[in-house]
Amino acid sequence: MRRITLALVSTVAVLVLLFSYRTSTSGIPNESDTAPPGIVGPAVPTEAPPTGSSGTASPSGAAQSGASPARPTDRVTVNGSVVDNGYGPVQVRLQITAGRITDVTTLALPEDGHSRRINSNAVPQLRQEVLSAQDVQVDTVSGATATTDAYLQSIQAALDAAHLGGGS
Repeated sequence: MRRITLALVSTVAVLVLLFSYRTSTSGIPNESDTAPPGIVGPAVPTEAPPTGSSGTASPSGAAQSGASPARPTDRVTVNGSVVDNGYGPVQVRLQITAGRITDVTTLALPEDGHSRRINSNAVPQLRQEVLSAQDVQVDTVSGATATTDAYLQSIQAALDAAHLGGGS
């Protein structure tokens, strides 16, 4: 009888510990913690919209009647998808102007100390390589394979949303 009681109490204790174990909190965050993927900034005008009802002033200062409205450039801001690299979320935002990546901003990275140390070196390298290559076909940063893979997946998702493709 004593063995049965000990086995039952041990089983209950193990189950309680198992169900109360908190897994990593650095997984994919709530939607409120990240930016929505896809295009977030529409094209911006190359010049200010016409002022007044009779036309706009030309660069020489003369008024132009019937001038066409400002033409938007193809400058756009695009968020990549949130990618879990096994240590937490990775998400990037691209600024694309005239079909070229002009800036890469990191929106989400894992927050634990080990990841912060790795990412402080890897992310600037990845940013520079993507800006130089204008693509996701860049070398993996040594010691940061998971971060590199997730970073490039997020960039590829942003390029896809902007209909620029890239290579993957």
